[in-house]
Order: sequence, then C-alpha cells, then structure tokens
Amino acid sequence: MHRARTLFFDLDGTLTDPQEGITKSIQYALTQMGLAAPEADNLLHFIGPPLRESFGELIGAEHAETAVTHYRYRYETEGKGLAENRVYEGIPAMLSALRAQEKKLWVVTSKPHPIARRILTHFDLNGFFEEIYGAEMDGTRNNKGDLIAYILARENFRVDDILMIGDRKHDVLGAARHGIRSIGVTWGYGGAEELTAAGAHRLVGSVSELSGILSGITHKD
Repeated sequence: MHRARTLFFDLDGTLTDPQEGITKSIQYALTQMGLAAPEADNLLHFIGPPLRESFGELIGAEHAETAVTHYRYRYETEGKGLAENRVYEGIPAMLSALRAQEKKLWVVTSKPHPIARRILTHFDLNGFFEEIYGAEMDGTRNNKGDLIAYILARENFRVDDILMIGDRKHDVLGAARHGIRSIGVTWGYGGAEELTAAGAHRLVGSVSELSGILSGITHKD
C-alpha cells in the first residue's frame, strides 16, 4: 500500500463551472454562422470533450473550424467567456490543504493550455499546480489519453502513484489507457452513470468528500 501523491485534475466541471461562458460562446458562434442556436441547457454536452469534436457532431466536421474561431473570439479574445466562470465552492481550500500535505498537483485539461492558464491565473489558482497541461490551440492533444501520454513522456512519474480526477468519461478513459486510476466527480457534467460506465474507480459527490479522500487515500500497487 502507498499514498497517491501525484494528482491530475481536470479543469472544466471539476475545478471550475464554465457553463455560462461556454454555452453563450457556442450560441454566439452559431449565430455568427447564420445558424439557429439551441438553448443553453441543450449545450451542456459541450463541456468537457474537445471543442472541435463537439461542433463537428452538432453542425458537421466541415464547419467545425469556423465555429471554433467564432467561439474563441467571444470566449478568449473579448474575454467574456473567461469571465463567465466560477470556482466551485471549497476548491481553493482543498488545493491548499493538499499542497500542505506535499501532494503534487497538475492540471490536465482538453482546453488549450494558454486559455486554461488564463482562467487559473484569473482565479488565483495557478500557484497550486506544478504545471498546467492542455491541448494546443490547433487541437493537438485534445484527446485526454494523448495528452496524458505526452505528460508521461515529459515527467518522471510512476503511473501507479497517479490519480486522475475529473467529471467526464474522457478523463476516466484517458487515464485507464495508461493504467492510471480515476475518481469521478458528480458535481460536473458527466454524471454518475457516465462515469461508472467508463470505469471510474470511485465516485464523489462533493468537494469536501473529495478532499477527505485525497488527503488519506491509499490503494494497492
């Protein structure tokens, strides 16, 4: 038995709630293309998966890149989407406690890393993390499994000492591809059924519960 000391955190739906900024930016992109924009509640599936993939499913792969450009104008260039975000209650205190216990924390997100860095800096969360890993702006490594492969090639990790914490199946499946255990959080956008079907090793329903688990978790090699 040993304590897991390397913790990979997803961003959207795990550390922060990006619903308003993402859905409004999707609606803006579609409107700019002369397309009907669904209601926000019908766009929640966009939160978590790679953006190009989700736009491709919604309006066709041939239009996805144009939609991403419009989306990023509102979300990133104007900065509206970045500001329409909130940190889940209890997250800063949890991260602070984990750092005090000498846990090593990393952000592992499908969101492009420059944008993820801006969000975390805006909320004064960036200092808790060893590094912020994400996709490139052109979509390279937006698959969570590919991103984790890239991280493992760069960092000196033991995979059996890593835990992936996220709210979508992409987090669980990406981690499992490399033999990494995962905890699924149900306050995000995947839900218990999706996370269980993907093979999450444990589900948690609150930040306080997650904090307690991460502070004392042990598991077999």
